[in-house]
Amino acid sequence: MLASFRNPAIATPVALAIGLLSGAAHASSHREAPFITALPKVDATDFYMFRSYGNDRSPGDGYVTLIANYQPLQEPGGGPNYFALEENALYAIHVDNNGDNRQDLSFEFRFRNSLAADGAGTALKIGDKNVPIPLIQSGPVNAPGDETLNRRETYSVTLVRGANGNGSNSGGKMLTNASGGGSTFIKPVDNIGTKTLPNYADYAARHIYNVNVPDCSMPAKLFVGQRQEAFAVNVGPIFDLVNVPSVNFITDPANKGAVENPLSSKNVTTLALEVHKSCLTNGDDVIGGWTTASLNQERFLGMESRAALKTNGTAPPAEAEQWKQVSRLANPLVNEVVIGLKDKDKFNASRPEDDAQFADYVTNPTLPALLEIALGTPNIAPTNFPRTDLVTTFLTGIKGVNQPKSGKALSEMMRLNTSTQPVPFAQQKRLGVLEGDLAGYPNGRRPKDDVTDISLVAVMGGLCMANGNDDKLGFGRQCSPRAVPLKEKSLTLHDAVDQAEVPLLDRFPYLNTPLPGAK
Repeated sequence: MLASFRNPAIATPVALAIGLLSGAAHASSHREAPFITALPKVDATDFYMFRSYGNDRSPGDGYVTLIANYQPLQEPGGGPNYFALEENALYAIHVDNNGDNRQDLSFEFRFRNSLAADGAGTALKIGDKNVPIPLIQSGPVNAPGDETLNRRETYSVTLVRGANGNGSNSGGKMLTNASGGGSTFIKPVDNIGTKTLPNYADYAARHIYNVNVPDCSMPAKLFVGQRQEAFAVNVGPIFDLVNVPSVNFITDPANKGAVENPLSSKNVTTLALEVHKSCLTNGDDVIGGWTTASLNQERFLGMESRAALKTNGTAPPAEAEQWKQVSRLANPLVNEVVIGLKDKDKFNASRPEDDAQFADYVTNPTLPALLEIALGTPNIAPTNFPRTDLVTTFLTGIKGVNQPKSGKALSEMMRLNTSTQPVPFAQQKRLGVLEGDLAGYPNGRRPKDDVTDISLVAVMGGLCMANGNDDKLGFGRQCSPRAVPLKEKSLTLHDAVDQAEVPLLDRFPYLNTPLPGAK
């Protein structure tokens, strides 16, 4: 799909650079590695972690929202089976709360998709026989678990404490419904269309649960279901070597919305939690977060696929672990445009504690050089090697912003300072920390944060420029103007797609009602 340009003669370099690195990539982490392209149900697309700012929350409430999106590029009319999540997969949101780059809390989601009539499925009397219907619904759907649903989607969430996440369930306890105490929750059916689901917004809202988190005295919220894609980026098959007149186009703020968002017609599947910060922190206000998806080795992957996913040269024996991690995501675009093609599957199967092996991709990034080639403009890439500014931003946290008190070993995770007060939606700055909005990316990530532009500014040295002579962000003397050839222009780099145009909700789960398959 080719983006529709308001100026058809102009294509943007970010789109091509992403295309050069990842082939058929379409967004923040959509189809970013060779193996995961065959497994869309476990493909993590975006991860958000931020202090809750919804109209139902005051700044002092102290809640943190964690959102993990899966299954990229969902066509709203993708029937008849639509986009149920994988039963033989383990989806998880991990939190590191002591700076050791290992998960201390893992919220593990498991799904079950069953047919009505105790597995026999809805049937119609055809002549003298009862024949199962071919659709997932037999009539309009208005309520959770409606009898007209032929396929019932349910799930549970287990909180595992300690470094044993990803399937061990060692000491795990289930989240429970604050109303009734059950541990099984209903996932709303996808937005099939307005005849099946006359008021999808109301229907989906009835699947937001108030829940009890084990060993946490504060109530929480939980939602799993389809949402409208919340990420805006100008990507697609644009291989004409960045057909722009000059670099001035992508440094002119007037052009930041020159291209329609090619993802605006897509849906995605969201796993969302809103948890009080006191239930996530442990002596430090800064937490790290990421999401993973793992597949059951015996029931899904099989021996041949396990061998294909071998790590460090050897495939684990079948009895070594029940689950094999196949997807990993924290900061957007990392595996997409930072990690080399040969290591993309390896990165998806790795954990933050082992990220020193990928450090060269951050200290000596290739994307700036690729932009030089694509734009035909030599000597615009930063020269401050090793790129300690990028290491600080993405691998250790920024001093005084979101760097933990202890534990500065390199690890790629999203870091959030939970003591930073949230900013109301209308006052949020699109470039987050770059514009002085310390509640925004890369201090966590909100849906409104234009992470593509922020990341582009960062990789081309803009954070060095924003740092100033007083080294207020702790990047050190290597971030001098002489090391940043674009100088002040690096602060206005953009991909010509405006994240602020994405429709969003004003409260949990924040991402918009999904687009219907038929109106």
